[in-house]
Amino acid sequence: MTLTIKPLAVAIALISAPAYAEDGKRHFDIPAQSLATALQQLSAQSGTAMLYAEQSAAGKTSPALQGEYTLEDAIRRLLIGSGLIHSINADGTVTLKPGDGSSATTLGAVTVVGKALYETDPYSSDYQRLSSSTATKTDTPIMQTPMSIKVVPQQVLKDQQVISIDQALRNVSGVIGGSDANREFFVRGFSTYNYYRDGFPFISNWFHTEDLANIDRVEVLKGPGSILYGRAEPGGIINFVTKQPLDTPYYSVRQQFGSYSHYRTDIDATGPLTENKDLAYRVNFAYQANDSITEFSGGERVFAAPMLRWRISDKTTSTVKLEYSDIKTNATNPLLLNPDGSQQGFTTRRQNLNDPWGYTEDEYLMFSMNTEHDFNDNWRLRHRFNASFMQETIRNITASGAVDPLTGDVGRFFFQQNADGRDYMNNFYNSLELTGKFQTGAVKHTLVIGGDYQRTDARATMGPVFGLGGSNIYNPAHLAEIPAIPSYNTFRYEQPWFGVYAQDQAELPYHIHILGGLRYDYAETSGDTHYAVFGGSKSKDLLVNEDKVSPRAGVLWHPLRELSLYGSYTENFGAANSYKDNGIALPPQTADQWETGIKTELFDGHFTGSLTYYDLKKQNLPMQPCQGCPSQAIGEAETRGLELDISGEVWPGLKLIGAYSYMPFAQTIKDSVGSDKIGKRLHNVPENSGNLWLTYDFQQSELQGLKVGAGIQAVGRRYIGYSEAIKTPGYATLNLMVSQMWKVGQTHVTAQLNADNLLDKTYLGGVYAYGMGLYGMPRTFVGSIKVEF
Repeated sequence: MTLTIKPLAVAIALISAPAYAEDGKRHFDIPAQSLATALQQLSAQSGTAMLYAEQSAAGKTSPALQGEYTLEDAIRRLLIGSGLIHSINADGTVTLKPGDGSSATTLGAVTVVGKALYETDPYSSDYQRLSSSTATKTDTPIMQTPMSIKVVPQQVLKDQQVISIDQALRNVSGVIGGSDANREFFVRGFSTYNYYRDGFPFISNWFHTEDLANIDRVEVLKGPGSILYGRAEPGGIINFVTKQPLDTPYYSVRQQFGSYSHYRTDIDATGPLTENKDLAYRVNFAYQANDSITEFSGGERVFAAPMLRWRISDKTTSTVKLEYSDIKTNATNPLLLNPDGSQQGFTTRRQNLNDPWGYTEDEYLMFSMNTEHDFNDNWRLRHRFNASFMQETIRNITASGAVDPLTGDVGRFFFQQNADGRDYMNNFYNSLELTGKFQTGAVKHTLVIGGDYQRTDARATMGPVFGLGGSNIYNPAHLAEIPAIPSYNTFRYEQPWFGVYAQDQAELPYHIHILGGLRYDYAETSGDTHYAVFGGSKSKDLLVNEDKVSPRAGVLWHPLRELSLYGSYTENFGAANSYKDNGIALPPQTADQWETGIKTELFDGHFTGSLTYYDLKKQNLPMQPCQGCPSQAIGEAETRGLELDISGEVWPGLKLIGAYSYMPFAQTIKDSVGSDKIGKRLHNVPENSGNLWLTYDFQQSELQGLKVGAGIQAVGRRYIGYSEAIKTPGYATLNLMVSQMWKVGQTHVTAQLNADNLLDKTYLGGVYAYGMGLYGMPRTFVGSIKVEF
């Protein structure tokens, strides 16, 4: 190919020689536009001549480039998704040429041991990610991964002013969230309380809420993922990827203010601690306080996460992190529901049967350490350790029984957890993993071999008090002080879990990719229950041992850069975590899934999409027939459906992220405790649900920095419980945003306003299988001022 030297670039290079900082970086300010124009501006701002064939840049676009970069990093950033590679010549000029698809240096591709540039750019405005490690534990292009993966990147979280998990996950197909008080989510029809942080299992329960102050992005692997993660729910893996220390200093402060006395401060600071940048830090801090539309309801939280990264040598790096959060929320009493999904008696969202002193408090501390050693360019050893500790305290009044339709009278009882102040939930995780790349003949392999050990220890004391007298929804009677607890039940369990696994990603000729893996798990569950309430004092001891080998296999054909076709089969294993009325553990939960799909990557990697069909079965699904009742195990449940996910930039400045789920089949197909549930639709699983969010960055110079956005979230009708006795209506909410960014020297100042549920739709967000629910968020406005430098 003949390379043409761009005359303008050479002229600029000869007459302008801008001074670089001592670290080789300078400031660039290049908007998203055509690649040819971006390269001209890069040449002008760097004083570097660009040599390339004009046709190689024709019809291609580039992302925005704003901030401090070396020339090398600036070129890489502009060339992401272009298919071009670059080299810096001895005379300082830069040569660009089309990359060989098999070349390890092709721009936009990510190797196992490398990092994409957008992982280290706090100013990145990308709405799509081209690679993910959640599905395979290797940073693999999504187009070459035979599973369904959705990534919600940092810019989406910023544009939507996301501060809660359910706000982030509404961008993912097949995920139905709860409300602020309920951290249960349904992925492909099955419930999960389990999350992961950088691949670590994360302590969670019904009430604990995750703060997103130090989260860079959210990655969701659809379907079973226990082969790499051990115990997991089969619907999917929800993995929060945290922000990492940077070699370039970056600081930001964001102040939010909004409806219902919402107040939140976020601080983010990172940079090197030593001149050679071997030691770097990052600190994230957040404080939030808010009221609610519901009386006596609100909350306060504090979150802090310091992190330190040490490059011990050019081959060894260790990162340590500490997280602390204290979350206190005033309780909202769940609504008692009628068969048509309407609430029993309540006439406004303001009413609350709970007392002003009712609250839930979660205190959480976590320490983690991640050490990586590269033997060479192809082999890496990684050790990870995580320890987390949580204590939860609950003091709540809860409605009991049905509301009298004539008088409005309703029963109630007091519920207390951590009755003696000695409850705990501790989790420990330890893993060792070897990743390597090698070749056998014409087949390229990426091998992962590892083992992990995790242990959960928990103790909970729970004490209900009855005989408090009833209340009335029209004239609630509130207690002046917390009732005394005469006795309480104590629950304790220990759950050690050990697993070993192996996975091979093989790249064959003709763009065929095969993934295969096996995992062996051995799990124990032991504990005891001491009943001082519900029938007098008694105790039950529990000891269960379980093991299983689980396979996973997938094949993908990538015939065109813009197209991939794949199919996969996966099995899942989960230990017993519920009990029958006699204190004996339910049988372990297992699952299997078939999946097939098509993926696309358009506009030089600026837009990605996937369409997936799945058939997922779960055995021994636990079900709670009533509030406080022991669980039962349904024999088998099955969900089948289609999922569509799209994200990216479809026109200069116009970005979108969308999700749609169609689940026509979600039923109990085997019932080991009776036949009344066979053929009935599963709890809290709509047939149709979706979300679409669009933003537009104005490209005109006189409007530069102005952004507007709009989105809609829709959820179809859902059954509550497993007998189709209660059905809630569907709903749709409208969300808007507008922001303006100004540059003041090297500082970015952004003012932003978001309106969620603009039309103030009244709907049920979180629902409980025993016939209760919680209101979704009303119309809220959140404004913010953010300063970055």
